[in-house]
Amino acid sequence: MENLLLIVAGIAIILAVAYAVFNYFCVKKLEEGTEKMGEIAGAIRIGANAFIRYEYKLVAIIGAIIAVAVFLVISWQAAIAFIIGAVMSAAAGFIGMKIATYANVRVTNRARETKDLGKTLKVAFKGGSVMGLCVAGFALLGAVIVYCVFGLAAGQIADVANRTIGKNFITGLDASFTMTLSGYALGCSIIAMFNRVGGGIYTKAADMGADLVGKTEAHIPEDDPRNPATIADNVGDNVGDVAGLGSDLLESYVGAILSAVMLACEIFTHNLTFSDTGFLNKLLLFPVVFAGCGLMACIIGISYIVLKPKLSKNVHMELNIATWISAGVTVAAGAVLSWLMFRGVPSETFKESFIGFKAGSFSPWLAAVCGIAAGIVIGVISEYYTSYDYKPTKKIAQSSKEGAALTITQGLATGMISCLMPVVVLAAAIFGSYAIAGMYGVSCAALGMLSFVAATVSVDTYGPISDNAGGIAEMSGLEDEVRGITDKLDSVGNTTAAIGKGFAIGSAAFAALSLMTSYLYAFTGSNLLLNIINPTTLCGALCGAALPFFFSGLLIEAVAKAARKMVDEVRRQFSEHPGILQGTEKPDYKTCIGISSQGALKEMRVPCIFCILFPLVTGFIFGPYFVGGVLIGATVAAIMLAIFCGNAGGAWDNAKKFIEAGGVEGEKKGSAAHDASVVGDTVGDPLKDTVGPSLDILIKIMSTISLVAVVVFSNWNLFSAIGLG
Repeated sequence: MENLLLIVAGIAIILAVAYAVFNYFCVKKLEEGTEKMGEIAGAIRIGANAFIRYEYKLVAIIGAIIAVAVFLVISWQAAIAFIIGAVMSAAAGFIGMKIATYANVRVTNRARETKDLGKTLKVAFKGGSVMGLCVAGFALLGAVIVYCVFGLAAGQIADVANRTIGKNFITGLDASFTMTLSGYALGCSIIAMFNRVGGGIYTKAADMGADLVGKTEAHIPEDDPRNPATIADNVGDNVGDVAGLGSDLLESYVGAILSAVMLACEIFTHNLTFSDTGFLNKLLLFPVVFAGCGLMACIIGISYIVLKPKLSKNVHMELNIATWISAGVTVAAGAVLSWLMFRGVPSETFKESFIGFKAGSFSPWLAAVCGIAAGIVIGVISEYYTSYDYKPTKKIAQSSKEGAALTITQGLATGMISCLMPVVVLAAAIFGSYAIAGMYGVSCAALGMLSFVAATVSVDTYGPISDNAGGIAEMSGLEDEVRGITDKLDSVGNTTAAIGKGFAIGSAAFAALSLMTSYLYAFTGSNLLLNIINPTTLCGALCGAALPFFFSGLLIEAVAKAARKMVDEVRRQFSEHPGILQGTEKPDYKTCIGISSQGALKEMRVPCIFCILFPLVTGFIFGPYFVGGVLIGATVAAIMLAIFCGNAGGAWDNAKKFIEAGGVEGEKKGSAAHDASVVGDTVGDPLKDTVGPSLDILIKIMSTISLVAVVVFSNWNLFSAIGLG
């Protein structure tokens, strides 16, 4: 039965990758449009390829150093799994960026030829689906490879069942299946961090430079070809909002799957009275097969838009239906899977205190449903606070009539208020999933929230593709109707992006809690206690709570430094070459692309390396209880900060678009209110596209690194050596 079910995951992977390849070539064979459109799209493509190539060279060097360290200190299995994770994450980001740079101009051309919103949506979504299917397909492929090669073929699952953990050949430390899985998760996290941070700095530096000088000083339209930063801005959409997004959610998806598998390993290993290896195998296999069922459900949901003959003009409704179909089929398939896998387990096994399955064979499924429901509710809340169809964003747009200061003030208030309900929903889902299936249920809730990630990433990725399409339409001098279609798609994309970020940070909270349990098992055995009033743990929690703010400050400062150089360059070109604004001289796009690339590559190093080193350095100095406190404090603070950043930034952006769409009476592009909304949008840019998405990676990468390294620093740390530990 178990091997047969594993085949289900394999079939899902094959179907997803094949479908992605099919959609890739379907999009690529479409016409690019006019020669001017092709020329602009080519420049964007070249810039994106150049940046990702340089970034991956840097990441490869850092990744190689980490892989060697893991090989020497942890195990050769974990080192290989780390490389597999890095390759899967990098491949998903690269392919997603590649299709986005082909799809953007084809979306513009479809809008130009048909003037039909539904037909244009189909092309944009088909391009986004390549990224969505690759993210889920590659993540699950890597997990299955690690599971089959190291878990089954190399016997690490048998070692767990026999409680005979392997040892590292140099250090003699534990080299368990949990460590191998952690290596895979760490590889995904490293790529996600660099892609998100590097891409986020790139895109926001270019975006802020283009907006601050082009729109607010020169009063030229967004994406006007006279703006030297406009090509760099469009390149940034691809490297930040596409490649970064894909690697980010792939890492979240992997973390959700593997946190459940790792927790099952630790539960069995440290509870010596529990010897039902058949039940252990079911606990290990359920997350992988459930993810496969979710991937198949997403193929059905994505096909709703791709294959439907005629899409309506209600873009949001069509995208929501695709997501709901994916979620609904996942729920139904999960119920069947849970019953099939756990129906023969004795009721006495379910009653074990460390298992805690209160609903029998349906317990893991019900816990996953808690996560799915929480994700949907958080998405609805994010939509309410970021869409200009609702009061909060409309209030920000109205505030723009009174100047930039009140625009920013109202946006800050909206972002802060929006934090409460998502956190209440998360707390309810954590409590509910724990009550149903113990800590294993909490990890299943994380898995449930991201089980239909292929659909949510497809919806998310269509947004930056549409944004790029609008830029190409503007730079090519196409009629206003074309830009109107792409702007409508882009506006909905801002809301779907905020929803996707809500899913990512929500799942990060679940996964971090599961990883925290595995972390405690690693050095306390079965004594899962972390005394928060212990001075060492409390100090760690305080430092951990400050960490997301420090990390966010580093990112915002990095964006500001790069944006400042971009602003100076755009001003220089306008000043020294007045023919640019008159339309008689072409701007120098290449220099602006170089500024964004160099700025991102330079500025991303410190934040990324900092979040990798912090748990390691503090672990070797203060020991495992201090790091445990750090993880608690960082997780709590990062959740609030990420929700605030994502919702405030999305609301500012859509408030600007609401004014541009004529939603505020008497105001339009170029008015004083519009200028104020542009300032608000510019303030929100690094928050929603750099800081917010990076915070969920921060807490997961710190949790994963801590789990990998705790077997070392729990034995060797300065405080223990001097008698303080």
